[in-house]
Amino acid sequence: MTLSELQSLTADGETLTVEFKSDRHRLPDGELVDALAAMANAQGGVLLEGVEDDGRITGLHPAHRDFAGVVALVANRTTPGLTVFAETIDCGDGLCVGVIHIKKSRSLISTNDGKYLRRRLDANRRPEVVAIRPADMLSWQSSLGIYDPSAMLFEGVRIDELDPIQRVRIRQSIEKYNGDRALLRLSDDELDAALGLVGEIDGVKYPTLAGLLFLGTEKLLRRHVPSHEVAFQVLCGSRVKVNEFRRRPLLEVFEEYEILFGGQYSEEELDVGLFRVPIPNYDRTAFREAFVNALVHRDYSILGAVHIQFDDLGLSISSPGGFIEGVTVDTLLTAAPKSRNLLLADIVKRIGLAERTGRGVDRIYEGMLRYGRMAPDYSESNNSVVRVRMFDGKADTLFLRMLLNRADRGMDMPVDALLVLSSLRDGEQTIEEVARMLKKSETVVRNILGTLLAEGMVEQRIEGRVHAYFLGKTYHQVTGRNVAYTKTIGIGPIKYKAMVIEFIEQHGKIKCGEAMELCDMTRHKASNFLAELSGRGVILRNGSGRWTYYTLPKGEIECS
Repeated sequence: MTLSELQSLTADGETLTVEFKSDRHRLPDGELVDALAAMANAQGGVLLEGVEDDGRITGLHPAHRDFAGVVALVANRTTPGLTVFAETIDCGDGLCVGVIHIKKSRSLISTNDGKYLRRRLDANRRPEVVAIRPADMLSWQSSLGIYDPSAMLFEGVRIDELDPIQRVRIRQSIEKYNGDRALLRLSDDELDAALGLVGEIDGVKYPTLAGLLFLGTEKLLRRHVPSHEVAFQVLCGSRVKVNEFRRRPLLEVFEEYEILFGGQYSEEELDVGLFRVPIPNYDRTAFREAFVNALVHRDYSILGAVHIQFDDLGLSISSPGGFIEGVTVDTLLTAAPKSRNLLLADIVKRIGLAERTGRGVDRIYEGMLRYGRMAPDYSESNNSVVRVRMFDGKADTLFLRMLLNRADRGMDMPVDALLVLSSLRDGEQTIEEVARMLKKSETVVRNILGTLLAEGMVEQRIEGRVHAYFLGKTYHQVTGRNVAYTKTIGIGPIKYKAMVIEFIEQHGKIKCGEAMELCDMTRHKASNFLAELSGRGVILRNGSGRWTYYTLPKGEIECS
């Protein structure tokens, strides 16, 4: 690490992966080991010893100047021994900061005095260290993908206690949602084994957690999976209109709540040519994917219900347990598909209930954006709950007309392209702004914008080093905003022309370098622009080569 990198970290403050430790009063070894073990049990990161909580560099204590020994200290005080890399940075004025790099551990690290700790962000997004309780061990391991709780066998439940009607529902789901049709040819016992609904111990069959969730009776679920509960609520202000709670098998409760969802579903129609296109207040596919995600990816070690709630803002669906390790609000659309309940996730894909590619979140975004509505909002999620909100706002029918015009050409619209187009409805954006919004690299964004440019859905205006993108002629023609389009593409050249003329009026002449600075253009663009004005007779060219300058025509007044 360089000094400038250190200064950048201290300026940005503490995060999940950056920890500051003061060493003015000689940091105790135990406190240091606790902090490093907690970071290893989370995302890893960097610990800066000799930095105050506010980022001020106060340096290492004299007793810690020989910093190399910290590697052996940490390895000897943790189980299994934690390997770290340590270095020191000279900050001048006699101050030195110790830098310890910690990798994320694939096994749970404890201190030698038996403490299991992990670093996390609290509800206010500030880092904190918390103890890992024995009851949290399996939840933590499942979030890392080390352990699959949905494959756990329940030895206290006999196979003949399961509800055979639920197997009928599984087969109906495969038919209805185009699941793996090879499963339909299997007997009940073969179906249970193929989907992982049952397993064996010493030749005796028992249901897995996934098996109980799909085939268990309400009585079995209440007794053996008390955390399984699903709520459907409709609120009008502070008044509760619907308040249903269920502890039934997954497919049964899914079917019931789809019917209840239908009571809140409505459509308006848009005339497009000879056809009428329905515009729903909530896309059915988006609801289904969000609901299935809540059932499948929730933490079943935590008591609490999955909530489907309609209120004055719209629809929200929440599930107990935060995002799985490595997934955040910012990386939802870019992180690799993950689940804390691997078997359960596999089953819902095979029976057709969920997106087989694991990109169900994309479907949720697409379901809202393609009707010109606001993107789904996950910002209310935290360490203990994942919540998605879909707003019941007015659909942008003009935006929808543009998308339908593209659909006539037989091309699907990727979710990233929808996000870009949706954001451009609010005005121009640069590549950097779009990249920040999508949480993608500028290279990827250039490819997306390049495709939209080629199709004429997006256009760009280049002013100096700034490339601004806006919805193209296609959008403005479909929406009837031709005046706005002309103003958008014409305001730059008109403005530059007026600025050049005013500069010449004030100073008598203008050179290419002055036009570059005045209009924030590259030399090539400024030269071409001045040549264009000269060719139209707006200004006169004088001299040649490096001595070229431009004046106004003598005896003429520029009125245009």
